[in-house]
Formats: sequence, C-alpha cells, structure tokens
Amino acid sequence: MNRQPAMKWQTTRFQLDLGTPRVMGIVNITPDSFSDGGQHGSTAAALRHCEQLIQDGADILDIGGESTRPGAQPLGLEDELARVLPVLKGALSLGVAVSVDTYKPQVMQAALDLGADIINDIWALRWQEGRDSLRGDQVIAMHPNCGVCLMHMHQEPQTMQVQPMQGDVVPQVLLFLEQAAHTLYGLGVEKARILIDPGIGFGKTATQNFSLLSRQTELLAAGYPLLIGWSRKSSLAGMTAAAGQPLLARQRLAPSLAAALLAVQRGAAVVRVHDVKETVQALRVLLAAR
Repeated sequence: MNRQPAMKWQTTRFQLDLGTPRVMGIVNITPDSFSDGGQHGSTAAALRHCEQLIQDGADILDIGGESTRPGAQPLGLEDELARVLPVLKGALSLGVAVSVDTYKPQVMQAALDLGADIINDIWALRWQEGRDSLRGDQVIAMHPNCGVCLMHMHQEPQTMQVQPMQGDVVPQVLLFLEQAAHTLYGLGVEKARILIDPGIGFGKTATQNFSLLSRQTELLAAGYPLLIGWSRKSSLAGMTAAAGQPLLARQRLAPSLAAALLAVQRGAAVVRVHDVKETVQALRVLLAAR
C-alpha cells in the first residue's frame, strides 16, 4: 500500500491526522446535483444529514450550495450564501471539521468568518468575478490557519465534458496542481494547510479518469496529500454497465467503494464520498489487513 509519511492537515479548528485515511461526507444543499439533488434542500434536512454522516463515521463534512455537475448553470452569489451559511452555522456545532465547497471568494470569506475549517475549491482559487474583485487566494492567504483543497478542472462545468482534455492527463494534472499549490505557498500559506485533488470527472474521459487512478501514486510527487472523489461518478457507471444499461447514481455503491479503496491503497489521504457508512466499513477491513 502506497502511503505518504504521516502528516497533519491544518484546518481552522483541527489538526487532522492523515496517517489514517479520512472520510469526507458530502452534504449537497442543491436541487440539481447529479446524485442527490433536492434530498437535503432545507436547512433542517441538511443538518439532519450532517448528523447522520457523523454517526456513520465521517471525519469531515463538505457543504456545497452549487451543483458543479457537467452542464450545471452557475448560481448567483446571494443564492449560494442563503443556502450555505445557515447550514454551516449549525454544522460547526457538531464536533467535526467542516468544509465549504465553493469557488466564489465572497462565499469563502463569509464561511471563514463564521468559522469554517476548510475551503474546497474546484477552480483551485482561479475564479475571479472581475479584474479588481476579491480573489480566492487572497482570502485563504489572509486567514491564519484554514485548510484548503485545490482541485484540477479542465475548462468549466458548462463545457468540461463537451471538450475534455487531450493526451496523457497525469503529467498535465500534476503540473497544474504543483503550480497551484506553489502559488498559494508563495503567498505565505503553510504547506500543512494544503491538499490537492486531481478532479475525477472534471473535464476528463472515463479512460483518463481510470488512468489517474491507476497512476495516482505519480501525483504524490507534488508533495501534498491527496483528496480523491470517485463517489458515484459516471465513469463508474459505464465501466459496470449491465446489458448495456449504465447504473443510475444511486446504484453505484459497489464501484464507488472499490474506487475509494483503490485510491487509498495508492496514497489518498482523504476520500470524498456520499455513502459514508459503507466507506468507513470498507476502509476498516483494508486497514485491518494492513
């Protein structure tokens, strides 16, 4: 099993020991997410889901107010704040690290002002509303100790699967993540605060996604812990199709568990999943065998 030396992820309130793989539970407060859109749309329903994920063994909650599935339409700033902040306020009292999945600097700032532990950004802090507007890297650099995850995405959600990447994606993804992390480090953000994510499904073909899995250890060369999100992705549906019928999102538990275990075996420090209980159980078997 390929593992990095034991290290800790510095977040606002917690130092998370990454010597043991951590499970990040997905909390989508969206009507249009590809897997569970609309299921946790109200603040009360989202907080009940947070509590259930913690009971199931989640180490981290990842709250997102905007769908970033292929073809998803952007959400306005005020709408995202209205969705995310009430849930975040409640989740911060539940005793685990809380991440906010957003690319908007204003949402990052508001979340961190409330006490969020981690910012998880599909744009790797590149998105900016205008030339003179607040940047995500500025928000993170101004905070003394929040955690951050930088993800690779090719193009943007509206176009990423229409024109996916070309060629060997592994060195391209590695170079991008190295540069993104180096830029943030150059702004004074300590390495212990940074994780990187190759962005499974974000502008890659199924073949390219599985290449990132099979060669995932090459990404460790960047020198940062890996966060990996395979849960219920469409590449798993095509690979496991029965009689030509790809699995629906809710039917992808078994392949999601297999991908999570393989990712951990290849060095992932955090796996981001919908099915926390089953993932925690599977990881316990893996760790016992280790």
